[in-house]
Amino acid sequence: MNPTISPSGAERSLLLCDLTQSWSAVGGGVGTYLRAKRAHILANTPHVHLMILPGPANSVEISDDRRAITVWIKSPKVPFSPNYRLLLRNGAVRKALARFMPDVIECQDAYNLPWAAIRHRRDHPGTALVAGYMTDFPNVYVERPVSKSLGATIGGALGRFCYGYCGKLYRQFDCVYALSEAGGGRLLRSLGVEDVQILPLGVDLADFGPERRDPELRRELGLEGDEPLLIYVGRMDIEKRPDIIVEAFRKLPASLGARIVLLGQGPQKDDFEALRDPRIITPGFVTDRATLARYLASADLYVSAMPNETFGVSVIEAQASGLPVVGVDGGAMPERVLPGMGLLGPIADVDAMAANIQTVLAGDHRAMGERGRAYVSGEYSWPHSMAILFGTVIPHALAHAATRPVAGTVPAGSLVGA
Repeated sequence: MNPTISPSGAERSLLLCDLTQSWSAVGGGVGTYLRAKRAHILANTPHVHLMILPGPANSVEISDDRRAITVWIKSPKVPFSPNYRLLLRNGAVRKALARFMPDVIECQDAYNLPWAAIRHRRDHPGTALVAGYMTDFPNVYVERPVSKSLGATIGGALGRFCYGYCGKLYRQFDCVYALSEAGGGRLLRSLGVEDVQILPLGVDLADFGPERRDPELRRELGLEGDEPLLIYVGRMDIEKRPDIIVEAFRKLPASLGARIVLLGQGPQKDDFEALRDPRIITPGFVTDRATLARYLASADLYVSAMPNETFGVSVIEAQASGLPVVGVDGGAMPERVLPGMGLLGPIADVDAMAANIQTVLAGDHRAMGERGRAYVSGEYSWPHSMAILFGTVIPHALAHAATRPVAGTVPAGSLVGA
């Protein structure tokens, strides 16, 4: 018999499953969330955690106490994103689900894997399904790039089609969460999804902080004194728009003496390196949190041009490190960067971003960074996120699942008039 928990919140042991395409061993918002979730489950609950993830080979890892289980399903690498893999084998996923029989399945993407979970739930109606709206994919991956290449009419039509798909998909889940209202909450409700919760992600303040500033690292990056160091962390592709950041940086006056570190990989990285600008530093992916924290704390300003952030984990990690933020007025960014914590400008406006960078650096940017750290300390801790997940999201899903008839039973009232 599987461990379980009642919707009323009285804890018994629960087998929780996370099923996602969006796993990277070296970072990413979903990976950060899943690591925090597993750590919370093992340290603070009686539950068992199962993750089904794309990997280089088929394998199953089970901890000695059998409370942490990871099923790796062999999957090819995603082109231009070598740290991600494309898990298309729904049959193998369903076999894993049938083997372990989770009580709750949570999906963090909107492609083929949620349908494997829905198929499993059809055979096992007591299974509760949770979905997280982690990426605004109809806009980011469909409408915007198609509009750029084929025109706004075709791009808009395809975007609307994909939003219709999202409504159809997420209406089949027992509970759905968005990471912010602007980053998906209002959108999902407009698509007819009824039970939408807001689950903000978190940052570990023990890992990130201004005390990790490293003068030696700054010297290694070519800074001899108080010259400003800008930083960006994330994929270098059209979704994240680091090209806007680089163009804005190159418009800064040379007298400022600024440098910028771009941490990450992606197809645009080669373009930036081809500029042969010694002020633009591209170390690649940072594979451990301590090194990332040292880079962030050693910078003076975080920059982001992503217009469709559903949350922005890298932003709150920068704020936790004591940095002000220059970003764009789109997606969840206005909820992350409040007045006095930096500046937001128009989307894809290089000149406005360059001007905002100079304005922040010319002002009391350290005070802005202190306000940002104080803000995330109160609003975006992992304990707060986990309290919402285990106190609201999962109980809502279980309560909804409990209203479904079990296999082989007849719903009440279905024989009336027979």
